Amino acid sequence: MGSDTGSSRSPERAAALHRLRSTLARLKAELELAEADGTSPPIERLLEDLDEAFGLLSAAEGADRPATSVLVVDDDNRLAEVTAKGLRRLGFDAHASASLPRLTAGVVLIVDLGLLDELDGAGLEAVRLARPIIVTGAADRASRALGERVAASDYLVKPVDLEQLRAAINLRAADDLTAN
Repeated sequence: MGSDTGSSRSPERAAALHRLRSTLARLKAELELAEADGTSPPIERLLEDLDEAFGLLSAAEGADRPATSVLVVDDDNRLAEVTAKGLRRLGFDAHASASLPRLTAGVVLIVDLGLLDELDGAGLEAVRLARPIIVTGAADRASRALGERVAASDYLVKPVDLEQLRAAINLRAADDLTAN
C-alpha cells in the first residue's frame, strides 16, 4: 500500500494526513488496550480523538483545493490593501482595488457600498450578477435596500472583523459550489 504523506503535492495535506494517521493509531491502541485488559475504553478521550480526526480529515481534504479568489474594492485604497493582506494570511487569493474593475466569474467580490453610487445600470447589473459581500459604514434603510438591489450575499457594517469576513466569504464561495 502506498502512503500519501510523503508524495502529496501539498505539504499541508501531507502534514494533516500524518497527524490523522497518528490520531487514528492512538484511538486504535486505546481500544485494543481496553479490550486486552477487559476494561471499558476511555469514552471521553476516544470522542476527543474522533473529533480531532474529523478535523484533520477536513484539513487534508481542503489542502489541495485552490484558494478562493477574492477582490476587495473600497474607495479607501489603504483599507482595501490591508483587508486583502489579512485575507491572504487566512489563505485566500485576495487582491485590492480602489475602483471597480471589470468583474470576472469565480471571484468573490467584497465592495464598499459607496462605490455603487458611481455605477450606471450596466455596472450595477454586473455587481448584482456577482452577488457581492457589501462592506460599508452605512447602516440606514436606504443603504440596505441598495444592498438588496444588487443581490448582496452579505451586508457587513464597518469596522469588520476578519473572521466575520472569512465566514461571509466561505458562505458565498459555498453557494457557488452548490450552484454549479
